[in-house]
Amino acid sequence: MIRLRHKLFIYALRVFDQTVLLATFLILLDWFGRQRGTGSLPYLLQNYYEAHHAFGVILLGVSWIWIFDAIVHYETNRLKTLRSQLFDVFKANSAAAAFLMVVATVFTFKRFNNELILTFWVTTCVLGMMSRLVLRSFLMQVRRSGYNYRHLLILGYNQDAVQLAHKIDATPVLGYKIAGFVSELPLAEAAELIPLDSDRIIGEFSDLKPILEQGPVDEVMICLPILNHFSTVSEVVRMAQELGIVVRLFPDDATAKTLARCHLEQFEGHSVVTFFREQMLLQLFGKRIMDVVIASILLVLLSPLLIVVALAIKFTSPGPVLFVQPRVGMNKRSFKLYKFRSMYIDAEKRRQELAHLNEMDGPVFKIKNDPRITPLGHFIRKTSIDELPQLVNVFTGHMSLVGPRPPLLDEVNRYDWLYRKRLSIKPGITCLWQISGRNEISFKQWMELDQLYIDNWSLWLDVKILAKTIPAVLFRKGAS
Repeated sequence: MIRLRHKLFIYALRVFDQTVLLATFLILLDWFGRQRGTGSLPYLLQNYYEAHHAFGVILLGVSWIWIFDAIVHYETNRLKTLRSQLFDVFKANSAAAAFLMVVATVFTFKRFNNELILTFWVTTCVLGMMSRLVLRSFLMQVRRSGYNYRHLLILGYNQDAVQLAHKIDATPVLGYKIAGFVSELPLAEAAELIPLDSDRIIGEFSDLKPILEQGPVDEVMICLPILNHFSTVSEVVRMAQELGIVVRLFPDDATAKTLARCHLEQFEGHSVVTFFREQMLLQLFGKRIMDVVIASILLVLLSPLLIVVALAIKFTSPGPVLFVQPRVGMNKRSFKLYKFRSMYIDAEKRRQELAHLNEMDGPVFKIKNDPRITPLGHFIRKTSIDELPQLVNVFTGHMSLVGPRPPLLDEVNRYDWLYRKRLSIKPGITCLWQISGRNEISFKQWMELDQLYIDNWSLWLDVKILAKTIPAVLFRKGAS
């Protein structure tokens, strides 16, 4: 009967919202007509509206139902905050008013104006939000009286589970009574580890089935690291499904980030769960636009400098102007990186004999006073001019203006597992490492900066890094 009552409640709320929209629409139409001396609603319908307007009204009604179902999400979710409920109602009524304006324009509703639509929007928003406030107040009184409670069993006895229980206890409006904890550890060990709520531990994992059978249990909240207890979580979900019990998962921060990027998709009638699909499509599009525009402008503006440097390299040391080297890009795709040549042509051959002079830890080769560098090369490396041909790499899409520096394949093959995450995005000309000291920081710090960039990436972060790159280059911070 609890589920029937909930379903009736949801349908009643749906009907109420649509009734508010329709009644407000008709009352305002009648009232504005009387105020302007154009007659009451029946008079307006008889003299100003034709049969084709009926189709517009039907379309309006169907659209309102769809808008509210899509935005309000009618469900008995006790964990949803009042603020989010009010905001959903506000968004739904705003969309309903906007669609009313569109339909009124397309179907030329007579005696319709912006003042009427504005009044409709304000009225429906106020009534909709007031209804939620009254409903929340009513439910609070009912639950404080000891009714309409759901019994919650918490699976797991750890700091996260205890904190969650305290928050639920402190929020009686949610309507939960905690049936107890089911510990992942032996009872004595769990009680010794966290004595605060040990009196509410009612069993261990092996006791779960009889606990669910004896009840009452309406919901199970799982507060366990999923990867460590995957088989247990699967078994709990199976048992709860068989008994018709709601299951909620309270993941740790790392698991929550993973689940937040989970998508349920369809392929040829089959369900496919996709993890880590990119969600920031507009920002990525903006990043690509920014790359192309800035790279194009810089290539044009700096073309005299590029020509002068190319000629200087050609006439000061034998060999090609550009140094072209295979580098590892996004998802380990190989591409040719372009730089102005700053070393003698036998530099790669001499690398092995100079390996003992490497001043960087990790799988990176750096020497402050590298004997392979030409006199001109010292200058263009100090000023980062040697990196300018990479603007071509940016323009062609192999690189971005901002991103982890592109490594050599040999370096990648010697990466620790966690460092490989830096290959999950396009490499860049500049990055956090570039503006944080470059060769003055350790390889581990370098990798941590790249990880920090990837985890917190945004278009605005790229803009800030680009802005900080200018003084870093001018003052030659960490360059060698």
